[in-house]
Amino acid sequence: MKRFVCAAFLLAVLRAGAAEPDFHARRVHLAEKLKGGVAILFAANEPRSMLEAYRQDSDFYYLTGWNEPGAAIFVQSAKAAEDKTPARPYREILFLPARNLRNELYTGVKLDAVTPNVAAITHVDEVRPMPELATILSQAAAADRSVLYRISGQPDSPAVQALVMWVATTLGSDARPSLADASRPIGELRAIKDSVEVELLSKAAKASAIAQVGLRKVVDAGTTERAVAGVFIESIMKQGCARPSYPPIVGSGANSTVLHYEEDTGTMQAGDVVVIDAAAECSMYASDITRTLPVSGKFTARQKEIYDIVRGAQQAAIDSFVAGKSHFNDPRHKYADSLDTIAFNYMNAHGKDLHGEPLGKYFIHGIGHSVGIDVHDPRDYSKPIEKGMVFTIEPGIYIPEEKIGVRIEDTFYVTPEGKLISLTGSDKTLP
Repeated sequence: MKRFVCAAFLLAVLRAGAAEPDFHARRVHLAEKLKGGVAILFAANEPRSMLEAYRQDSDFYYLTGWNEPGAAIFVQSAKAAEDKTPARPYREILFLPARNLRNELYTGVKLDAVTPNVAAITHVDEVRPMPELATILSQAAAADRSVLYRISGQPDSPAVQALVMWVATTLGSDARPSLADASRPIGELRAIKDSVEVELLSKAAKASAIAQVGLRKVVDAGTTERAVAGVFIESIMKQGCARPSYPPIVGSGANSTVLHYEEDTGTMQAGDVVVIDAAAECSMYASDITRTLPVSGKFTARQKEIYDIVRGAQQAAIDSFVAGKSHFNDPRHKYADSLDTIAFNYMNAHGKDLHGEPLGKYFIHGIGHSVGIDVHDPRDYSKPIEKGMVFTIEPGIYIPEEKIGVRIEDTFYVTPEGKLISLTGSDKTLP
């Protein structure tokens, strides 16, 4: 049986410690994108294994701030009157499951729809029992049958699919109702961060940077990669973060050349380098940071050469950035001015492999990704980086033949003025 802290308590802690995101405004903005339709999202299910910690569905959390399973949010966009349908106002309803008093002996007291002041606590206009969700959707569709073809939700959610089909059946609809992917319009909203989100992202970035700095005292020959990962997790949790934002990657020697090496089973050897890709998630917001260290405390001449090229490639990408113009996550270099292409060209111009070939071919991934509630937040990478976005710049060179892998990664925020600000630090504060 999982243990869940009451979501009302979590909201209270958030409000006491920092400004709270305007979840209501997010739901209103979503409604504006629904074009007369409705959106229904369910909370993440409780994990079946006790080895898995509960984490709320990212889109559901973005809209509600609610951090418990068993709930659903209904958002109905306003609609002007038509020939056969009346005008319809905006509406938002949080549906909560009935309390299970026996389970609460293990999980703590929960809220339900009849809890006093529950709407004020959750900051949702209406709160109703979960069984009423089908009735509410049926009523909306009965008043305007087009609703059946304007439903947005989680397409891979059995609960949403079952709900939509049930409502269509009860209304005698012959056609199968359509279900649009709600993550698309929500992703458009999530791409641009508000000031509260930047504050939360900065908190996660700071905790990650502090933990990374502390690892310099741990990295040494004979130390296991897993031990380094453990020290990192201990540090971020001491700083109040819930968990890593992804499984820590600690790859030394040949493992440093494996991009997503997560086993962390090796033992560091003198003379090798170690890539440490590890960051924190705090208050449901992620960070992402990578540093490469010499196991023996000092790079060899060749390791230092590769390290300096990667650092230079990152700086070249930073220097080339222009809000509203620069692209990223462009590993095939479709854009001549993308941050990927800038870094790739820098590598080719500043170093060779053992066979005299340029180093760009050892840069095997995109230079960055959006960061937010998820460490890889939703993003349309065909569009340039805009003001208000948070993303990574992470060039890397991985040469298996030499057992040298170097990646340097920081998380950046684009201010309303278009300035690029590092949230995770710089060469002056981190190795």
